[in-house]
Amino acid sequence: MIFLANLARVVFAPLLGEFIAVFAIGEGTAGLIATLAWLGSALLRIPTGWLLTRVPRHRVILATGAVLTGAAALTASATSIPMLGVGALCMGLSSGAYFVAANPLVSELYPDRVGWALGVHGMASQVAAVAAAPLVTLVLTLFVDWRVVFVCIAVAAAVVTLVLSVAARTTELPDAGAADRDIIGAVRAEWRIVLLTVVVVGATGFVWQGLFNFYELYMGTKGVGDATAKNLLTVIFAAGVPAFFVSGRLADRLPRVPYILAIISAFTVSVLLLTVTRGLVPVVALTAVIGYVVHSLFPAIDTYLLDSLPGETRASAYSWYSGGMMLVQATGSSVVGALRESGLAYDVIFTRLALALGVVVACLLALYRTDRLPS
Repeated sequence: MIFLANLARVVFAPLLGEFIAVFAIGEGTAGLIATLAWLGSALLRIPTGWLLTRVPRHRVILATGAVLTGAAALTASATSIPMLGVGALCMGLSSGAYFVAANPLVSELYPDRVGWALGVHGMASQVAAVAAAPLVTLVLTLFVDWRVVFVCIAVAAAVVTLVLSVAARTTELPDAGAADRDIIGAVRAEWRIVLLTVVVVGATGFVWQGLFNFYELYMGTKGVGDATAKNLLTVIFAAGVPAFFVSGRLADRLPRVPYILAIISAFTVSVLLLTVTRGLVPVVALTAVIGYVVHSLFPAIDTYLLDSLPGETRASAYSWYSGGMMLVQATGSSVVGALRESGLAYDVIFTRLALALGVVVACLLALYRTDRLPS
């Protein structure tokens, strides 16, 4: 299920070039379509947190499967940019609601191995990111029609939702969130840790969104061929598959705040290095490093947050974090697209974004050294 939930968001990145050609649009409009998918993933997260105070987690997850089925079918039938944008937004809505409901449930299913469980769950999500570009390439080769991609997602979502419904009926599910009934009270009680995680993931994700959605086009400006550039997008996501598993286990063992700060520092440095790197072999190596580092952040943050929050505030506080960080990062691709259309080179854009992220890292390090971060 998480494979499809994440595919609903990342499948638009390898299709941007196709949308530009088919609908005769610019990079700014194409970036807006990708932003709508991620914006949709942000919009329902806090409302889903409220819904979880009244509805069991697994029922919300099943509802997201139904929404994804319909949204993918709508996207497949799009005949205009506004209709395509609505489809992207709806697919994002389904994925955002899924993550808010599923991550707390996974952490409660394995309370003694939260990092490990979230790492495995996230690894399945990351496989979708790896499969997105090859799936798009395969469909365009076999059918020469991007719509088939969304038809496949709609059919798969319907089948998996049905199977998950049967599995839920035969499983004894935890009731750890039974006391979580006040979404406003939850954020009041846990605002410090929620704010910290929103800043960390929101700022890092803003840069990451702009980078990966335009990675194929960015690599073209470095002299990388079209086929190789598309495959580099696969490399950057493939590096995240082991990152989820390894980082989840490390988050169970290491001091979490220093570990998280080390990850975003490494990501900042890696992006800066990419802007001055030339040559296929160095670019491929740095692509893999960036992919591993940035995807290490997500299981580390989820473990830090979900393992720290008590059962009576877990899902509600997590929804505030999830919605907040997604709203911050969702605009990354549209900002990069707009800056690109204004005439700035990709190297200049990502240098400035990485330097801005470096300022955030420096501030967080200063707060940590003075014991002002929740740990």
